[in-house]
Amino acid sequence: MAELETLQMLIDGQWCAASDGAAFDCIDPSTGLAWARIPEATYADVNRAVEAAAAALDGPWGAMTPTQRGKHLARLADLLAAHSEEIGRIETRDTGKMFKETAWQATYIAEYLHFFAGAADKISGDTLPIDKPEMFVFTNREPLGVIAAVIPWNSQMFLTATKLGPALAAGNTMVLKASEHASAPLLAFGKLVAEAGIPPGVVNIITGHGAVCGRELTRHPKVARVAFTGGPAAAAQVIKNSAENFAEVSLELGGKSPIIVFDDANIESAVNGAIAGIFAASGQSCVAGSRLYLHDDIADDFLARMLNIARGIVIGDPQADATEMGPLCTLGQIEHIERQVALAIEEGGTLLCGGRRLAGPGLFFEPTIIECPRQDMTIVDTELFGPVLAVQRFRTESEVLALANDTKHGLAAGLFTRDGARQLRLAKALKSGMVWVNTYRMISPIAEFGGVKTSGHGREAGLQAMYDYTRAKTIWVNLSDDPIANPFQPR
Repeated sequence: MAELETLQMLIDGQWCAASDGAAFDCIDPSTGLAWARIPEATYADVNRAVEAAAAALDGPWGAMTPTQRGKHLARLADLLAAHSEEIGRIETRDTGKMFKETAWQATYIAEYLHFFAGAADKISGDTLPIDKPEMFVFTNREPLGVIAAVIPWNSQMFLTATKLGPALAAGNTMVLKASEHASAPLLAFGKLVAEAGIPPGVVNIITGHGAVCGRELTRHPKVARVAFTGGPAAAAQVIKNSAENFAEVSLELGGKSPIIVFDDANIESAVNGAIAGIFAASGQSCVAGSRLYLHDDIADDFLARMLNIARGIVIGDPQADATEMGPLCTLGQIEHIERQVALAIEEGGTLLCGGRRLAGPGLFFEPTIIECPRQDMTIVDTELFGPVLAVQRFRTESEVLALANDTKHGLAAGLFTRDGARQLRLAKALKSGMVWVNTYRMISPIAEFGGVKTSGHGREAGLQAMYDYTRAKTIWVNLSDDPIANPFQPR
């Protein structure tokens, strides 16, 4: 058996093990075998990282102009793009995501850092038309302070960039907590921070489980904001933790996103969009289009085309060029999916394809499509985070709108129709943070990203994110040379 690699955390510019030496294994999902050891951060490690970030606010980083910070962030973006293959290989090994996706994603996500690098000196305050004579009043935008960012395993570079980009551009410092399920890619990214000229302590990366590492970070008294991406149970705990430090909190949680296809849609385009929506990244995406609503007139044809593609998807080694779908990241996901598929069939669903774990090593699950006769089936509103699609049929626009909105989630939605008025009506009426019309899974640093209901609150990406990582300071200047009146002297 090959010796496991030993990885370290980044705290105050130094690579280090946990203070008590504790560590846990990284598992390669394509083999099911451990390949690296990751530090299990203690309270002392978390505190040291936050203190380093707090000290860096008063150091060279805090003294830089926004333009200077932007140049460092742009350098980091260039380094990320240059090392995209290296980081992609590590991410694929640690998460099971396709190398074709991880390498491309690291390259494109560099554009997010470039976007915020350019925005660093574009955020300004206001002068106020105040109602008091002889007063000049204006606002400045100032950094919040230390940002705690909790990063999940499934889209690490994207979700790091959407938090780190605006936070650093605005002058904050950060402590990033990598997912315990796959920490290695974020640690590899950390090696680029010093190379970009970013001072020690500005970016710290810690690893560990939620019970200690996550809890202590999100309730630390010197943390000003928690930017969290993950599941609703952990999010509820983050909110409780923030009651101890009064930190601002933004939450990007999961979804059960609907894709609606009308009878006038471009069927080929809609089929491809639905396939990409649920089977890309093996369904391990918060915006996975895991509910499909088909107009009854085109449902049979649509499903025949979709099944033909789904049954031919090549499953295997995520590092191989020929592979089209890799493994799931954790054994817990596989077991959860197996239970939910069995329950869906028990509740009356029809298994159209897939439904099984693949034999042999690795955490592979077949592309699965289940036709659901009722909206109240458990699978219709339960996030599986895997390659499982729940399909229903509809007749009218009002019917499908009610079905699509009948969910506790609200991250994204997809809509395929050529009717322009219908596009605008439904885009407005769908209760989700994002709507894709005649496309799916599009992202850009220019466009805000986030959900409603139990899919979270707050937005990432877009220029507004810069403002979310700052606060306004109001400054009053008395322009009069006359002394201020004595408030206790009779007039």
